[in-house]
Amino acid sequence: MTQVSHFKASDEDQNGLHSSKEFLTFTLGSEDYGIDIHVVQELRGYEQVTRLANSMDHLKGVINLRGVIVPIVDMRIKLQPEKPPVYDQFTVVIVINLHGQVVGIVVDSVSDVVNLNSADIRPAPEVGNTVESGCIVGLGVLEERMLILLDTAALLESVGLHQTAKLAA
Repeated sequence: MTQVSHFKASDEDQNGLHSSKEFLTFTLGSEDYGIDIHVVQELRGYEQVTRLANSMDHLKGVINLRGVIVPIVDMRIKLQPEKPPVYDQFTVVIVINLHGQVVGIVVDSVSDVVNLNSADIRPAPEVGNTVESGCIVGLGVLEERMLILLDTAALLESVGLHQTAKLAA
């Protein structure tokens, strides 16, 4: 089973050297995001889902992934509700496995995997009391761009998948 560790700007190894961590980067609209690569099980193209009655708009439905029923959450609807999502050949589902619960998150595209040292990660600014602000663990600073680094457990709790978040705590 995958161990999930929260990475903060102050993390150092036992010798006092800055540690590093890998993040899968993806886009939602014009923003770049990153999640811990260790929770990623696989990447898939978007496929038709089985819709669940009376579910929230961002919960698109479920798919059967090799015998496992996987809820599919469209992060574009959750984090950018003013923009209607487009489902095309670039739309990607990131299948994550957090403490044994498998969930798919829909994003516009996946960019790459980046290695960030703790010195490259800045604390997330205090931006009020929004649900999404509690999901941000920091900002990754790269030469040409900035990544919004997400706490996967908090993110899944914010979209109503409480069982996953409770297991991660």
